Amino acid sequence: MGKVHEKIDDRLRAFIEAQPVFFVATAPSGPDGHVNVSPKGIGGTFVILDEHRVAYLDITASGSETIAHLRDNGRITIMFCAFQGPPNIVRLHGHGRFVTLYDEGFDELSALFPPTAGARAVILVDVERVSDSCGYGVPLMTVEGERDLLPPYMERKGVEGRADYRRLKNRTSIDGLPAFDMDPSPAEPTDVSAH
Repeated sequence: MGKVHEKIDDRLRAFIEAQPVFFVATAPSGPDGHVNVSPKGIGGTFVILDEHRVAYLDITASGSETIAHLRDNGRITIMFCAFQGPPNIVRLHGHGRFVTLYDEGFDELSALFPPTAGARAVILVDVERVSDSCGYGVPLMTVEGERDLLPPYMERKGVEGRADYRRLKNRTSIDGLPAFDMDPSPAEPTDVSAH
């Protein structure tokens, strides 16, 4: 059954790296507000940096709850499930921060991942608790492939179109918290042509 581990060891690393999808959970501070769980599944967008640190590439999408919650309190859990092979669930509990495409260090961090149109940030997590559990209730499923939709959609929008989209949809969380509000106003010049 469930076990807590001191670190992300080689066995856990192999399991995590083999999973085609992971789930990110965050929540605002206090008793109110919405808990958010986001599925992530674009290949190559998750990396293990060391035994206590992981990162993933955050792609421009219809919301920005994770960034809002990280700004609020930093709490984050990442979960991996075995949908094939022996049952297993791995959870990485920790504190996260983000480096946006406008921040110093973004280019270096984003180089850890394949080029992906629409990348708005890299989420970095200091993992404080590593656990796994049986996963007996998780069904067996077969992966047919990735949905080749989000990166091409963001590619078609172009740099300014992506910034316009984020200004429209990513500035605040569903609870009204500040989220991805880093895009300069349309009149300000930007230097992110590669992103």
